[in-house]
Amino acid sequence: MAMGMGPAAEDPDAYIAALAGWQRERAEMLRAAIMRAAAFDETIKWTNLVFMANGPCILIRAEAHRVLLGFWRGKRLRDIEPRIKASGKYELGNLVMTGETVVDPMLVERLAGAAHRLNLELGDPSKPV
Repeated sequence: MAMGMGPAAEDPDAYIAALAGWQRERAEMLRAAIMRAAAFDETIKWTNLVFMANGPCILIRAEAHRVLLGFWRGKRLRDIEPRIKASGKYELGNLVMTGETVVDPMLVERLAGAAHRLNLELGDPSKPV
């Protein structure tokens, strides 16, 4: 797997199945917590596992030595999880994880629920205002 790119996959199940070790365990936990939090549509976009709710909302990206949990409105979620770092333009933010990073599934559910609500309230974050 190249740095910066997730596994080539046709659908979300294949994305998870292409992972191994701690990355697979982490991605499975993240995916389950996100799906418990709200009604998301899952898809593969930009070689990432993307959760849609009124536009792109959350992504999981497995890389060679880390897993990213990205939020299109991540900067607004830093009060819930200060480890989310601003990334790129707009309001993007990522929680970067290695095998040693401790992440509580309940925290992921809380973040996913808040991200879902923000997209419903504020609209599609990928479209200009």
